[in-house]
Amino acid sequence: MPELPDILAYRKALEDRLVGQPLEAVRLGSPFLLRSVEPPLSEAHGRRVLAVRRIGKRLVLALDGDLFLVLHIMIAGRLHWKKRGVKVGGRLSLAAFDFPSGTLLLTEASQKKRASLHLVRGKRELEAFDRGGLDVLASDLPAFREALARENRTLKRALTDPRLFDGIGNAYSDEILHSARLSPVKLTSRLTEEESERLWSAARETLERWSARLVTKAQAEFPEKVTAFREGMAVHGRFGKPCPDCGSPVQRIVYAENEANYCAECQTGGKLLADRALSQLLKSDWPKTLEELEERKNLLRGGDGGGEEAT
Repeated sequence: MPELPDILAYRKALEDRLVGQPLEAVRLGSPFLLRSVEPPLSEAHGRRVLAVRRIGKRLVLALDGDLFLVLHIMIAGRLHWKKRGVKVGGRLSLAAFDFPSGTLLLTEASQKKRASLHLVRGKRELEAFDRGGLDVLASDLPAFREALARENRTLKRALTDPRLFDGIGNAYSDEILHSARLSPVKLTSRLTEEESERLWSAARETLERWSARLVTKAQAEFPEKVTAFREGMAVHGRFGKPCPDCGSPVQRIVYAENEANYCAECQTGGKLLADRALSQLLKSDWPKTLEELEERKNLLRGGDGGGEEAT
């Protein structure tokens, strides 16, 4: 799912193209995208875009007449800037938003259509979409610590909970925790004051750096290739590759539809975190350290790692 830096890049690209322009029409390729009935979508037609806003991972087109189009593209949704009047066709295209200068096309590359569009009237109805998460880039350390203390969760789950923190997902939580040198499964209740300050600083630095990079790029061209796997990331999506700081292989644990990527050397003191499925399967054979993991690999290769692989 696009996270804060990606959403900020989308917002900048849309601001440059849409503010001041009338929304000529919204053409739906899938009726299931629209999740509101009042006011009717046709009431947005002809309205001028006053601003492009963000609420968490949602994009908001503020229209004159106190109307707001609220778009959540979810995991597989993507936005594309096309020539005006582009056809809405095929199983991927969900909607087209027509403007005098071009058409904003929404696609979703998933059989599970999770993207949503709402048209609401007034700020009170708009505020209902706010999950209450803290905007880390606008926060101070006490507010960050207060959000962490609301529930006793693992750091990975806390950072990705939209009720606690705003706009952080699977990818940037990995990067933040690596930068902070903290384990993804460390409990929030066990953080020291020094560790919580380190996490706050790492979250701000990571989000600021990637946001600036992607927003700058969006000023030159529309962000067509939004992805959770970016060149230059330290651990996310880099399982088995060397950590850029210490050279140890990046590890991962998989749970449900998500995963956590981490460096054992930098974040867990060399200890391997137990993957729920694999550790239950291997039980006592589960390696506890990087050294034990290498020993297991060598045994599978049929030697001490220096000879030929067994056939």
